[in-house]
Amino acid sequence: MKAHTKETQATMTPDKSLLFLKEGNQRFQNNLKANRNLLEQVNDTSEGQFPFATILSCIDSRVSAELVFDQGLGDIFSIRIAGNFVNEDILGSMEFACKLAGTKLIVVLGHTSCGAIKGACDHARLGNLTALINKIEPAVAEVKEPRDENQRNSGNLEFVDKVSAKNVQLTIGNIRKRSSVLAEMEKNGEIKIIGGMYDIATGAVEFYE
Repeated sequence: MKAHTKETQATMTPDKSLLFLKEGNQRFQNNLKANRNLLEQVNDTSEGQFPFATILSCIDSRVSAELVFDQGLGDIFSIRIAGNFVNEDILGSMEFACKLAGTKLIVVLGHTSCGAIKGACDHARLGNLTALINKIEPAVAEVKEPRDENQRNSGNLEFVDKVSAKNVQLTIGNIRKRSSVLAEMEKNGEIKIIGGMYDIATGAVEFYE
């Protein structure tokens, strides 16, 4: 499989880009990698890059976007931060990726049993991590069940995963709200912004469509 070129990127649409990721995740689950020569892709991308998607995911060592979607060099922009939320710098990176570099799809990818989400559920406080946790805590407040405070913590993995899903939804809302560039591109059909959840037990990605 060759690296994307300006010509192949131009043929991509938001829906086709999503299909590429779905097919890649299916290969990953079946332990079937696309036939690609990474060293050849190094050479092919040495003078330019033409990715088709931008993926915001957690720093979790088990959730490498390139691996779980079976993509090669030059295929995707990968943005990683604990808790997969957005700030000004990440939004600027997304605007570069879509408006200037031509990606057609933004995926906000959460995952099950997320440590950052667990920290938010427990209202953890530790140095600079405190500010990061504060940005995720609105998702905790948005999940209303269970009401029993003894069940609203990291020990309740069902609750943790509900918060993780809500955090993805809130992040997508923040992208649209805080980036007029991306909101306009989505309105015009140039890009699609979508959420997903990676299951660390199965390797499967569920997209929120």
